[in-house]
Amino acid sequence: MKHTNSGLVYSTDGGRMCPDCRRPVAACACKATVVPTGDGVARVSRQTRGRGGKTVTLVKGLALDGAALMALGKQLRTACGCGGTVKDGAIEVQGDHCDLIMEVLGKHGLHAKRVGG
Repeated sequence: MKHTNSGLVYSTDGGRMCPDCRRPVAACACKATVVPTGDGVARVSRQTRGRGGKTVTLVKGLALDGAALMALGKQLRTACGCGGTVKDGAIEVQGDHCDLIMEVLGKHGLHAKRVGG
């Protein structure tokens, strides 16, 4: 008996894989709709664990697709004047910029919550 759910889920070459056509999501042939995870409340936190003592501000919980998340990440990095990235549905901004990010998210009409200490 062959399982239909078995297959590659993540690859270091292509990242997330489409469950329908088994290709990287960026090169998906079927363009399956990927439902963004999140409840629409941006959770802003500060993290240093696993980063060699460097501080990173994380923004999680936004129900945005990949392109919109990348655009918002770019705007947040520009407002803070620092680098960062978007990984696994979370925006990472280098440095401790929680208050500034909360203000910028409020100006964009997004509800933001401060999480953690």
